[in-house]
Amino acid sequence: MKITAVKTAATLGHGMHLWVKIETDAGISGLGECVHGGVQAIAIIHELRRHLVGRDPFAIDALFEELRRGHVFDGGFAGALITALTGIEIALWDLKGKALGVPVYELLGGKFRDSIWVYADCQVEPSMEFGEIQRVVEHVLERGFTALKIDVDLGAYTHDYRRGGGIPKDRFNYTADAWEHERMVALVEMVTTAAGKDAAVAVDVHTRLDISSAIRLARDLERFHLLWLEEPVPPENVAAMREVKQATSTPICTGENLYLRHGFRELIVQQAADIIMPDIPKCGGLSECRKIANLAELYYIPFAPHNVSSPIGTMASAHVCASVPNFLVLEFHWLHRDYWTTITTEKTDIIKDGKIALSDRPGIGVELDETVARQYQYPGTTWFAD
Repeated sequence: MKITAVKTAATLGHGMHLWVKIETDAGISGLGECVHGGVQAIAIIHELRRHLVGRDPFAIDALFEELRRGHVFDGGFAGALITALTGIEIALWDLKGKALGVPVYELLGGKFRDSIWVYADCQVEPSMEFGEIQRVVEHVLERGFTALKIDVDLGAYTHDYRRGGGIPKDRFNYTADAWEHERMVALVEMVTTAAGKDAAVAVDVHTRLDISSAIRLARDLERFHLLWLEEPVPPENVAAMREVKQATSTPICTGENLYLRHGFRELIVQQAADIIMPDIPKCGGLSECRKIANLAELYYIPFAPHNVSSPIGTMASAHVCASVPNFLVLEFHWLHRDYWTTITTEKTDIIKDGKIALSDRPGIGVELDETVARQYQYPGTTWFAD
C-alpha cells in the first residue's frame, strides 16, 4: 500500500479545524484533524505532501520524524510545522486502523479503560452574579458532566467589568490588583458553591499572571479543593511555573502551549506542574503524546489533555487517553456548538453522561460528514482539492 494523495480542508472552529485526508492506492483513506496551526499549517502540509506520496502509510513514527528532522530549520520544534505534522500523523493512524480492521487504541498497545472522563469548559463570564452562574453550572450538570472548567482571567476580556472599582488595567501587565484578585476568588466561590461537592471544578487563568499574583491566587483558592489551576503564569519559563507550584497545595496544570516531548521534558523532569495538558491534535499527535504521558507517568504526574477539537479530534485524543495509565480527564469545549453532533456521519453525541465510550470500530471510529462540514468552510481555503 502506498500513499497517493494528501489533501486538506478547513472549517470554522476554535479559530480553525484543519482536516487532513490521506488516500492510498488500496482505496483506503484516513482522516486527521489539527488545531491552532492556521493557514500556515495548510501551506506546510501542501509542501510536505511531495515527501509523502509513494510512501508506506504504516511507517507512522518514521515518517513523522523524517519530516520533522528534515525541516528542523523551518520550525521543527514547535508551532505550525508541528501542528501540520500532527494532522498528517492522526490521518495515518486512522488509515492504518481501517486497513487492519482495528481501533487505534489497539495499535497503541491496548486500553487501560473503556471510557474517558470528560470535563466541560463552560461559559461563565466575569460580570455574572450567582444566579446567572448557577444556571450555567446547572446546565452542565444536567447534561451529565461531573467536571467543569471556568475562565477567571479578567485581563482576557475587552469589556470593563470593574464597575468603577480598582486601578485601570494595563492589558500588557501581568500583575493582578486587589479588585481583580478578589473578583477571581469570588467567581470561583460562586461556581464551586453552584457545582456542589459531587462535581470537580478547574480554573483557567490563560497565562495572564506574574509569579506573586499567581501564588496569591493559588493560595486563596486552596480552600475550594479545585481539580486544578490552569496556566497561572506564561508557559515559557519552567522555573516560574515551578515556583508557583511549590508555593501552594492547589494543583497546577499546564502544557497546552508546549510541543513534542522535547517541549515537555524540563516541565516534567523539574516537576514544575502537578498535571500536564498537551493538546494532542496540536503538539505532535497520538504517538508523540503517548510518549509525553509515559514520561510524565515516571514522575506520577497525571495526563489531562487540552482539547478544542471537533468530535474527530476529540475521539482521536480519547484513543491516547485510553492507552496510558496516568490519564485523568479530557476537555470538551463545545457546549454551545450547533454542529457538534451533525458534523459526523454518525449523528450522535460521542459524549454521554460526561464520558466517551471507546468502540471497536476501526481507526479513530468516527467519520466526517463533508456535506455538513463544508457549510462551515473556513473563508479563503480550498476543500480537499488536489
